[in-house]
Amino acid sequence: MQGPPDGVGEHGELVPGPPWILGHRGSPAEAPENTLVSLRRAIDLGLDGVEYDLHACASGEPVLIHDETLDRTTDAHGPVALLTLPELAGIDAGSWFHRRFAGEPLPLLEEALELPGNAAGSFPQHMIELKDPTLAGEVARQLSELARPLSVRIASFHRRVVLEARDLGLPTMLLGYDANEADRRFVRDERIEAYGTAPGGWCVPAGEAEWSCERWSWAVDVPEDLLDACRRPLFGFNTNQPLRALATRALVHLAPHDLGPHPLRAGPLEVAVGLSAEETGAHGAWAGRWKLDAELRNPFPFPVVVSLGLAVRGGAFEVAGLPIAVRLDPGGEVIVPFSIAGGSWSPGEDPALFARFQWRRGPGRPEEGLVLDRPLGRVRTLTLEERAQRVPMLIERPGDPLASMTIRRQGRELVAWVENPAGLTDLRAQARLGDLVRTGGRGVRVPIPEQLDASAPIPFALGFAGRPIAGSARILRRFCGGLPYGLGAGVPGRLFLTGRA
Repeated sequence: MQGPPDGVGEHGELVPGPPWILGHRGSPAEAPENTLVSLRRAIDLGLDGVEYDLHACASGEPVLIHDETLDRTTDAHGPVALLTLPELAGIDAGSWFHRRFAGEPLPLLEEALELPGNAAGSFPQHMIELKDPTLAGEVARQLSELARPLSVRIASFHRRVVLEARDLGLPTMLLGYDANEADRRFVRDERIEAYGTAPGGWCVPAGEAEWSCERWSWAVDVPEDLLDACRRPLFGFNTNQPLRALATRALVHLAPHDLGPHPLRAGPLEVAVGLSAEETGAHGAWAGRWKLDAELRNPFPFPVVVSLGLAVRGGAFEVAGLPIAVRLDPGGEVIVPFSIAGGSWSPGEDPALFARFQWRRGPGRPEEGLVLDRPLGRVRTLTLEERAQRVPMLIERPGDPLASMTIRRQGRELVAWVENPAGLTDLRAQARLGDLVRTGGRGVRVPIPEQLDASAPIPFALGFAGRPIAGSARILRRFCGGLPYGLGAGVPGRLFLTGRA
């Protein structure tokens, strides 16, 4: 079944913040990240502003790009810092995402600062992450020359960058992963205006304490994390899922006294580990057959009719048991069983459930509605014991040879290395644990989070890239989704740690 048409109208009334919702690198699920077309799309969807990243090119101008190199998001290669602005002018930052964006240029900071306002006429808020620590002065200069006032926050994971920006008179935000006492004291003592964590980073003891600054989060996409961010509420957050975030804010506005779980729940799609080339079938290893229960709940103080369906955004899937419509009284719940089969060769966009809640608040009143969605992420699970374990890589193309890595726990770190590179050379191993991503050569180390619930899985991804012949493009081999870090790579797997540290 096709999903509901895009558009804010399908997601209920457009309620204001807080929490203020900014587009993470624009609207990266619909347009190439950190481009003007992506930033404009986020604003057109009704978001309160945009978040983007800055690097300096060789001639000193701030350019919107997340990575230090051009490789991932343009048709060029090498470090951004080695090319001057004229040399960057002809680079295509759009066709990697889709051919309809071919020719989209790398934007300059001055172009992003001139973005028009939204439908209500207000100018967007800007959260600017300084990837390059040398840019604070140039950003301050450009902001001082603007003819109109803007709501801006200059963000960095590095304290010295935040302090420099503060001393230049800029509103500043320190970024971290989880709220902690050291950062709480730092932002208080140094008069930093905002602090931002990873998704769920406020759900720790330090997050419940009093903070002297605005509280933000970054890259909040999962339904439960969005619901928590809107209920607290945070002062603001950025997201890769604008419509889901707007719908969640509307949900909390329409049901302010509801403290129950998310109204639409369903488990992930577990993908088997270690399938051979003969066993993968027509869809490859990133596929399967699953029987699931969708849990629907009415959080509103009035009866609703809920239409439940499945949206397929990538791969090939068949579904049985959906679509279906049910009526729920206030607080009512229902379990809807359904089955799904199919998949794809590689991790990517997963199917999603969507539930359209519809109601009338009285005779003669207009019909109202809200659409909530939940991705059915395909995941692999690894249980890591005390000994070293071999981890098979996915077969993502017909004829892929078997490849593997080895992983073990060493104190407060996970250590992984390429065991069988399947003929690739010039290797770069990569591991993700929670929101931390580390890259190495043939091996890589990643720290284990300090606060760890041994009974709960940690988001996890593992893989490596290499070249079949010298000078050729790198090929990525991976255990599951979540690599490379970003949209379109699928959700990360799950890691259970057993034994002692």
